[in-house]
This record gives sequence, structure tokens and C-alpha cells, in this order.
Amino acid sequence: MPKLPSYAVEGLSSAALKDLVVELLGEVAVLKQLVAEQREEIARLKGLKGRPDIRPNKPSGMEQASEQKAWSSGGGKRRGRGKKKLSRVAVEDRVVKAAVPAGSRFKGYEPFIVQDLVIQPAAIRFRRERWVTPDGRTVVAPLPAGIDGHFGPELRRFVLAQYHQGQVTVARLVTLLNAIGIEISKRQVMRLLIDEKDRFVEEARAVLRTGLETATWVSVDDTGARHKATNGFCTQIGNDRFAWFATTGSKSRLNFLELLRAGHGDYVINAEALAYMRSRSLAGPVIRMLAEQDDKHFADRAVWQAHLERLGITALEVLPDPVQIASEGALWGSVKAHGLLPDTVIVSDDAGQFNVGRHGLCWVHSERLVGA
Repeated sequence: MPKLPSYAVEGLSSAALKDLVVELLGEVAVLKQLVAEQREEIARLKGLKGRPDIRPNKPSGMEQASEQKAWSSGGGKRRGRGKKKLSRVAVEDRVVKAAVPAGSRFKGYEPFIVQDLVIQPAAIRFRRERWVTPDGRTVVAPLPAGIDGHFGPELRRFVLAQYHQGQVTVARLVTLLNAIGIEISKRQVMRLLIDEKDRFVEEARAVLRTGLETATWVSVDDTGARHKATNGFCTQIGNDRFAWFATTGSKSRLNFLELLRAGHGDYVINAEALAYMRSRSLAGPVIRMLAEQDDKHFADRAVWQAHLERLGITALEVLPDPVQIASEGALWGSVKAHGLLPDTVIVSDDAGQFNVGRHGLCWVHSERLVGA
């Protein structure tokens, strides 16, 4: 709307002034909305956290997790149910006798499956033998396998499932367990949730290693993620058989190669590492220097960095950065040295950090894999 001169405003009637004010207020509201959307877009591009959604009727996470999926076929009509199959439960057979008159003929059994859930407290007192050896040492019998602490594996499994999958809060978990008959405090529940989870880390690492050793293809992608009040990036690696996720502070190619080592921390100079450096246009004298050294295996990053400093590579101020390219090559050498990605195709979008090894550009976000 063009700006009106002051004399034009002064000459307007009361009704015309009201109309003008209403029109200007509408334009101000539109501009405010536009500015808010632009601020959110700028924050998203900078990787910042957007405004929280504080809708009064927004459903909670528990309600979303408990919502049933709508039927997608048959026009909303539910199909008839077939025979019940319990693939996850070991079915116990119990024979129910029938009262029949003499002379009746037995015709087999008519099955009737009943599912039930048994939740009850259990306490086991292990009486561990104690012996004193002739030389004065005290020997105590070890606990059975699977016993780690004063809470058994089934209780640990229940707490983890309720908290992570059922979205039950810690306070409600304590109340529920106390009502069942388990004597446990809030602090003890928190310890069950966060302490000594190395076995889960090892299991996830084993899944990634097996996948990278055997898969003919893997899809990869990353997205912004917030962890421990810090902006980071979550990287997904997987295919139709497995899915693995890791949150780190970077989305660089160096970071991606570190993840592809699947938990190994070493750096290796081998044929694959040198070929990688040549493909990234690292200077020939630097490649020859690394290839001619007796040391080809480095236990961790500190040892590798010391090796680069000893060779004077860290002091070079050229492009491409020799430290970065050499480190990427040594990481790729570690990946290949451990038998990972033997002939595997890495499928991704055109993000440069994923362009390593046998790379294919074919990515459909609607088919992104999610961990079960």
C-alpha cells in the first residue's frame, strides 16, 4: 500500500480512518508472521533449535505411542481373523479332561489358546560358599552368569522396556515396581537405566561390524541432532537387514570414515590408504614419504598425529590439506584392513562426505530405514 501524505490522512473522515487502521493492522499481522517464519528458517539453516511447539491440545508422546494405526485396506473394513499364531511365545500344552460316558471314542484335541501375563516379585538368596585355603586365602563362590548387582536380568529388561519403549517416567516406574512388591528407589531405577551399558554399546558395534563385513550395499545419511544440550549430527548406516545410528559433533568425511571403522581406533597405511590419497590429489612427495616409512600401523589418533609431526607433514601449508587427506586415507586403510566394506556399495545423496569407496547416488527419503 503506498504511503499517504499527511494532508490526505488529515482530510479523512472518522469512518475512513477506521477502515485505514483496520487495513494497516492486517498488513502488520501478515508482516509479523512473515518475519517469524523467516527467523525460524534462518535458525534451521544455522542448525539452531527452533521455537518449542506449545499448542494447548498437542498430544503427548505417550498418547502418540499408544495410538493404533488406521487400517489401510478394504475401505476401512477389518478383515476376518485367521488362526492365532504366537511366534514369540513358547506355547505350553495342558490337557483338559472331559467327563464322557463309557463307550465314547477319543477323537483327538480341540485347541484353545489363552494368552496371559505373569508379573510377580521374586527374590533369590544366593548362599555363596566361603572357603579358607591352607595358605590363608578366602575363596567365595562366584555368582551365576547373568547376575550383575542386586537386581536380576528380567527386572532390568522390564525397566528398560517400560522406560524406552513404553515411555513410562522414572517416578511412575518406581511407583509401579513398589506396588508389584519390588523394593527399589528412584536412584536405583536411574542406575538401571544409565549405568554399565557397555554391553549395549558392544552389541551395537558388533551389529555394525557384521553389516559392513557382509553387506553388498548400505545406505547412509545424516541429520542435525541435539545431544547433551549441544548441536550435533546423527549418522545412519544400514540396509534392509540392519540399522545403526551414531551422534557426533561433525558431519565431515573424516568423521564418516571414523564411523566406518566400527569401533576400531587405529590408522593404517596400506595399498588402499595410498590409493585413497592419490584419488584426493595429495602431493606425490607426501605419499612417497608415508609409503617409505617402516611404521604402517598406528594404535590411535595421538600416535598418528605424532607420526605426521615427526615427518613434518603438519607444518606444510598447501592445498589440499595434507594432514586431512593423509588422515582420511589412513582411516580408509583401517576400514579395509579390518575386512569392512569388501565390495560394498555406499548409497547416499550427493553429500560429499559420503563419497568414499564404491559410491552410488540413489537416495529416496521416503524409504529411509529405521531401527526396530
